Amino acid sequence: MIKVGDKLPATTLFEYFDVEGEGCSIGPNAFEVAKASAGKTIALFALPGAYTPTCSAKHVPGYVSKADEFKAAGVDEIWCLSVNDAFVMGAWGREQGAAGKVRMMADGSAAFATAAGLTLDLTARGMGVRSNRYSMLVVDGVVKTLNVEGPGKFEVSDADTLLAQAKAR
Repeated sequence: MIKVGDKLPATTLFEYFDVEGEGCSIGPNAFEVAKASAGKTIALFALPGAYTPTCSAKHVPGYVSKADEFKAAGVDEIWCLSVNDAFVMGAWGREQGAAGKVRMMADGSAAFATAAGLTLDLTARGMGVRSNRYSMLVVDGVVKTLNVEGPGKFEVSDADTLLAQAKAR
């Protein structure tokens, strides 16, 4: 499993945009993690799936509502990762009001989750291999804090916990 001091996995994530801008087509657009995180402080959180109860009711809304506080604490971007495709993540982001606050990043084949050692096997529940629920503060591609949830828990990967860690660094 990835740990504090490790570099983020050299994988590709995908993102869907509602409007064209900054040379990006509407989507899906591929982003190499190393390039996208270089020189930035990123509040990254991951969850098992778009539109799932805890993820939709608590996890994403916490980060969306605290986006300005993260910026004030020196965070350049907030990334939400899930093992869904970019179209699903784009639609979910629209519903969650994430535009301009949280980048909804698709890890459709679980490549990032697998490389980080943070997968969750929900095959028995009909969801296949997913990402575990966690958060991390990343500076220039290096993990500075890591908060991994226990099975079925939502206690340490919330926005308040990661925001306190961002403010403390």
